[in-house]
Amino acid sequence: MNAKKFLSHLLSSSSYRGQAVHIEKIGGGEAVYDDLQTPLPEPLVASLRSKEIERLYCHQVQCIELLRQGKNVAVVTSTASGKSLCYNLPVLETMLSNTQARALYIYPTKALAQDQLRGLQRLVEGAPGLELLSGTYDGDTPPDTRRRLRDKGSIILTNPDMLHQGILPKHTGWAPFLANLKYVVIDEIHSYRGVFGSNVANVIRRLRRVCALYGSNPQFICCSATIANPGEL
Repeated sequence: MNAKKFLSHLLSSSSYRGQAVHIEKIGGGEAVYDDLQTPLPEPLVASLRSKEIERLYCHQVQCIELLRQGKNVAVVTSTASGKSLCYNLPVLETMLSNTQARALYIYPTKALAQDQLRGLQRLVEGAPGLELLSGTYDGDTPPDTRRRLRDKGSIILTNPDMLHQGILPKHTGWAPFLANLKYVVIDEIHSYRGVFGSNVANVIRRLRRVCALYGSNPQFICCSATIANPGEL
């Protein structure tokens, strides 16, 4: 349901009829597109087309190009501007050429991780020939699923607490995953502030140290819609 239909539904509802005192429409800005220097692999192009996405926004292109150069990236752009494609596309592009590559997505809440998993799986399902295991690894994940994700998962979606308590203390069992870890995505980066933010920063430092132990140096992608100073990240 788009905004226009939702507003119409509210105005026609007996519970809200006559309660709207002001309605203001703010026009959207003109979309700015760009093209990658090297096109995405055909399976990803096909998946995007199945979702009626023919071109990428300029910030998506810029992010992908920087990641292709091996750099860490902070993505700060408005809600519903395609932030998830900024990291899903380069991650999946890497996995198409390297089936051993692994990625860790960190979200502040389990609900957000579940929501993002559904979007990721739809993107993967639309890409012919792309087969990988992805899933959420949190307190609700059954033991057998945890083992399967640890041993065979290509993309694992988790939260800082689970990383701190369920993964890093047991890093020897995660050695193959950590040795092949290419990307770490930290979404809603603005959530990590104050004492909580300091704790999460130390967890990330531990993660980097453990990755170094197993010979990997993952790229970091931080995302937010509300940070005013992304350059300082």
